[in-house]
Amino acid sequence: MYKKITITIIVLIVLSVAATLMMNVKMDDKMDDKMDDVTKVEMKDEMKNEMKADMKKEMVKGTYEEYSAEKLSMINTDKIVLFFHASWCPSCRALNSSIEKELNSIPENVTILKVNYDDENMLKKKYGVTYQHTLVQVDKNGNQLNKWSGGNNLTNLLSQIK
Repeated sequence: MYKKITITIIVLIVLSVAATLMMNVKMDDKMDDKMDDVTKVEMKDEMKNEMKADMKKEMVKGTYEEYSAEKLSMINTDKIVLFFHASWCPSCRALNSSIEKELNSIPENVTILKVNYDDENMLKKKYGVTYQHTLVQVDKNGNQLNKWSGGNNLTNLLSQIK
């Protein structure tokens, strides 16, 4: 009789220890999951900040990229050229090709933003652009400094910047 009670007590102790261990493992897993979620959020925020910093760095050196109001607001130079480009325009394609071939020739303080002529109606109105292949130099606040049309290479474009 004592033997059966002792065995029963031992079995109950082993079962309770096992149950406690399993609960601790589950709690550790839940804590790890929560920590992973926190870490993921922190990493995502860190990556966003790094991407923003990279975008700002890219804006410091001479660049040629698609226009966006956000990019324009981050540029800290008055040598910004908006290139009103249409994909169907042969002279636009020629200038675009020249710029892309000579990206390393764009001076550090110059940013050329390629504006989609067919889509950016508000910008066309703001700067009085009536036909494609128009280039508008603006300051960091978006104020027009110079406007010209034509030119089929990067050298010509750069010579027009004030």
